[in-house]
Amino acid sequence: MLQSGAKPYEYRPTRPAESTAPAAVEPFEAPHPRPTTGEIELSIVMPCLNEAETLRVCIAKAQQFLAEHNVTGEIIVADNGSSDGSQTIATRMGAVLVNVSQKGYGAALMGGIAVAQGQYIIMGDSDDSYDFTNLMPFVAKLREGYDMVMGNRFAGGIAPGAMPPLHKYLGNPVLSWLGRLFFHTPTGDFHCGLRGFNRTSVNKLELQTTGMEFASEMVVKASLYGQRIAEVPTTLSPDGRSRAPHLRSWRDGWRHLRFLLLYSPRWLFLLPGAAMFGLGMLLMLVLVWGPVWVGSLYFGLHYMVLGSLLALMGFQTIALGVYASVYSVTERFARQSTTVTLINRYFNLERGIGLGSLIFLAGLGINGYVLYIWLTAGFGGHLHISETVLAMTLMVIGVQTVFSSFFLSLLGIAHKSRP
Repeated sequence: MLQSGAKPYEYRPTRPAESTAPAAVEPFEAPHPRPTTGEIELSIVMPCLNEAETLRVCIAKAQQFLAEHNVTGEIIVADNGSSDGSQTIATRMGAVLVNVSQKGYGAALMGGIAVAQGQYIIMGDSDDSYDFTNLMPFVAKLREGYDMVMGNRFAGGIAPGAMPPLHKYLGNPVLSWLGRLFFHTPTGDFHCGLRGFNRTSVNKLELQTTGMEFASEMVVKASLYGQRIAEVPTTLSPDGRSRAPHLRSWRDGWRHLRFLLLYSPRWLFLLPGAAMFGLGMLLMLVLVWGPVWVGSLYFGLHYMVLGSLLALMGFQTIALGVYASVYSVTERFARQSTTVTLINRYFNLERGIGLGSLIFLAGLGINGYVLYIWLTAGFGGHLHISETVLAMTLMVIGVQTVFSSFFLSLLGIAHKSRP
């Protein structure tokens, strides 16, 4: 997340720089002055970290696209601290150079997007794996009014050797499926690096992440905010670099998965919590009257205790899901959610305290009954342990409900105070 007051990028005018590039890089004609905002329809943003081998061909292809299709645009290179002369290549070819000091794929892109002047923005890696001469399908969809246009490499074609098998057959399909499941995002390639968006729309998303999960944040927030998303086929070619890519499969895959889970309280908390709570209460209610045999399987006191643990863990997980849902709306990670809508409609502190108190008193009453039976039996006989387990579980849930109500009320104050 960008720190308040920090200056993660610096805009440099597009004029020739002092040469620090390798000797093989030939000088180019000095660029023309940058057009004003009203003259630019499309900004093409390329994140860059030591891409001297491929940056020139990427910029040339983007320039070719703009010229052939008569699109008024600019090319922005968001450099993340290159030491191979990439900056010189960018300025000599007429690109807008933005130096982004904060490290990370997302930080570089945010720096480039921040200075973009086009009505539309298309971002793509500067490793020559994407075809910058074939951007018209993206522009056409953006002109139709879509807020975001995703490329789909699986629909357009993946050249041999362009994507590792782990990414092609496991990572991308699984994470894309989870994205569709969690957020109903209409895309089959959640992590395609070539995508376009309306500049006004993307600024509304208030993007924060600075690493590779930036790509996921953009799509997730667009879905949660109800923005219109389209998808077009695109191709992926082997990149033109002689070094290894910056992407780290397991580390960055986990960061994407973690992000998807954190932005989906329903799947991370509410559904697992409801499953645990339901199973736990079912076990206790069935076994409170005594052991049960199912064929040769014996369900006794141990399963009663297991049911209590599941119910308590489930209730606490559900509570965390409710907190997370309210927090996500409060902090504008999402516009709204069904959980928050129901809370706003039916919940208040007094109702929460009343419900929690009733649950607690029910458990206390059962415990009182067990104690009465025990006392009347002369401190002997059966202790009704199953009933005691149920009673103690209800008492704990009642107390949790009361204090959860106070915490939700506190979150609600912050939520209602937002404009």
